[in-house]
Amino acid sequence: MRIALYQPDIAQNTGTILRLAACLGLEAHIIEPAGFATSDRAFRRAGLDYLDHVDLTRHVSWSAFESWRRDAGLRVVLASTRGERSYLDHAFAADDILMFGRESSGVPDAVHAAADVRVAIPMRPGLRSLNVAMACAMLVGEALRQIGR
Repeated sequence: MRIALYQPDIAQNTGTILRLAACLGLEAHIIEPAGFATSDRAFRRAGLDYLDHVDLTRHVSWSAFESWRRDAGLRVVLASTRGERSYLDHAFAADDILMFGRESSGVPDAVHAAADVRVAIPMRPGLRSLNVAMACAMLVGEALRQIGR
């Protein structure tokens, strides 16, 4: 199971997600450019000393990431407010990449279209979205439950 962050722009959320990945033994991928430097204090504070324990790969662009994942034959499950179905109704696989977009704008249409699956978190009408780190934890928890981890 892998987590991919598309051009994250809030250091604290990225640090929190990388801490989650470290604690649960998941690979993490950051698709550049990020909206902050990895030396950013907020990023380091959110990740604490867990950042040294995460299996992190940085991809210089969307096209570099997409080339890597296609060569590896991996499926992208995109968390999106425009997802076609609830993440609770999706059958996750052990080698899925759970992708999350920018906090400020999600992912562009081309990235949305390239995802193999698009899932949403059911929410009350009129509310936009959850914090990306919370959404990530919810999807990761359900995915790991389904695959028996």
